[in-house]
Amino acid sequence: MSTVPLVDEDCDHPIVRRVFADIKATKNIDRVPNIWRALATHPEHLELCWTRLKAIMSPGKVDALTKEIIALAVSVTNGCRYCINSHTAAVQKLGLSLEALGEVLAVVGLYNQMNRLADAYQVEPDILPRPW
Repeated sequence: MSTVPLVDEDCDHPIVRRVFADIKATKNIDRVPNIWRALATHPEHLELCWTRLKAIMSPGKVDALTKEIIALAVSVTNGCRYCINSHTAAVQKLGLSLEALGEVLAVVGLYNQMNRLADAYQVEPDILPRPW
């Protein structure tokens, strides 16, 4: 259960109405997801989060599916059930197969373990990226 009441989609606040309409149009959906309805309790924050998400998640040098896979990996690592479900639905919509999802989650699990082991052993970095 949310700690704040979710803002109704028919809210008359101009920022909320504009952002909600943009969310539906951009994502090609007929309802506003609950995370945005919770954020709408502070309309300026809703607008800031949506603007950042829209800019960062737009395809660029990295395609939309890869960005959603990264979002899913971070969500799994952070243990956010809401985001795991949301980004799993997004990668499905973008064509990721069940088998590919299994590979993604295996990589997430492996590197969460390897990161913790490297930190636990306090291993000094010895493989460095070349300068850009």
